[in-house]
Amino acid sequence: MTHPVNRTILLFDIERYSDRDDVEQAYLRRMLYDIADRTLAAAGVEETKRLRADRGDSVMELIDADASPIALLRSLLTEAPAQLRTVNRMASSSAQIRLRSVLATGFVAIDGQGGWVGSDLNHACRLLDAKLLRAALRERTDDFALCVSDSIHQGIVRHGHPGIAPEEFHPVTLESKNGPLGAWLHGPLPKTISPDAAPSADPAADPAPGQDAAAPAAPAPAAGPASQGPGATFHFAGGTPSFGGSLVAGDQHGVSGGTVHGDVHLGGTDQGGTR
Repeated sequence: MTHPVNRTILLFDIERYSDRDDVEQAYLRRMLYDIADRTLAAAGVEETKRLRADRGDSVMELIDADASPIALLRSLLTEAPAQLRTVNRMASSSAQIRLRSVLATGFVAIDGQGGWVGSDLNHACRLLDAKLLRAALRERTDDFALCVSDSIHQGIVRHGHPGIAPEEFHPVTLESKNGPLGAWLHGPLPKTISPDAAPSADPAADPAPGQDAAAPAAPAPAAGPASQGPGATFHFAGGTPSFGGSLVAGDQHGVSGGTVHGDVHLGGTDQGGTR
């Protein structure tokens, strides 16, 4: 394995790539490579100063540290969206391409199999896959969402170089399997993180199967006084109660203050069992 070398890390990923058929996926990959090449060329990054790794629906670029990250960020903010607009104007609705992108810096080594190794690279990949960045792209109409690492923000963005507006970047905390990651999102923050609401921990907060969520819940019956002894207790508030086809009217034995206490038989005579 080579010694770790400081690199600029550029990542692109295609939204909803797996939803397309094989022909569309092949087309999207060609467009992705073309957009990446044109973006890097506009930043003045020569072929000899970059390494590319293919990840199917995404592309990873390791760029030599002496290539200007300022020019690369400026190109990501201008050239990449312009290329996307050009491609999508000529593409059918099923071949539209929308991209998430991450720009970061860090130390990366190359192992004996040509693989890339480095915690900074892992960090950048997790930013690319974060739900917040996915949500940001989903809510936008310009087909592009960019997130930069804290090191890019501290070293480049906050200094306000020409073509890079610090006020357009917002600090975000992205969730990953290794804990929260700090980064900076270009453009407006997403209103929602996920299109699917998480199940509520409180079963009462979710509607029962088949129940309209907008319908008001039925009011709970008012609690009556505590039972005053064994047996059932019934409460009446006016009207003429009817049990088992017989009316209860007039003075009743065992009725005191509208409350019946003791054993109550409804709808017939008890014949060895409780009704």
